[in-house]
Amino acid sequence: MTTSTLAFFIFSIILATSFAHPNTSNPLYKEKEKVLMAVEGMVYCQSCSQAGSWSLTGARPLPSAKVGISCRDHKHRVGFYKSVKTDNNGYFYCPLEGLDLKKYYEGELVHACRVRLISSPNVECNLLTNINGGIEGSMLRDVNKTSAGEGYKTVIYSAGPLAFHPAYCPPEDHY
Repeated sequence: MTTSTLAFFIFSIILATSFAHPNTSNPLYKEKEKVLMAVEGMVYCQSCSQAGSWSLTGARPLPSAKVGISCRDHKHRVGFYKSVKTDNNGYFYCPLEGLDLKKYYEGELVHACRVRLISSPNVECNLLTNINGGIEGSMLRDVNKTSAGEGYKTVIYSAGPLAFHPAYCPPEDHY
């Protein structure tokens, strides 16, 4: 075997082992943890006594209200959208599965995504308010909240609280 053939043979072995799949049974090997993102918040029905203000004093949680989460790219085009309903306590939690953050504005969820009110199932409380951006889009807040699962970590952002307004409020007596 010539020197050049031997060198080529050794180079081929080194090259083949560098592309080999890592040994996952090795306790020192740790696969990169997958990071998911989610948005949570509350939706309320504002009390008639606070109508026309941003106050949520006396507000009631609104079950089965629908909110939408939309994320825009650097050209302000919507590239991701998902809607979710609140639970019996007016709380919503929406995992943002399939969202590739690198494609969105400044690469940060708080700049790229907004939460908006969509609908209320309660006919007595179904008018949109812009409390905390319910109509224009509530900005997300990073509240340093995470949850962990098997092989993944979820970073949870917060929005709102958002509110609908009663469709009819009886006039106040001033006498």
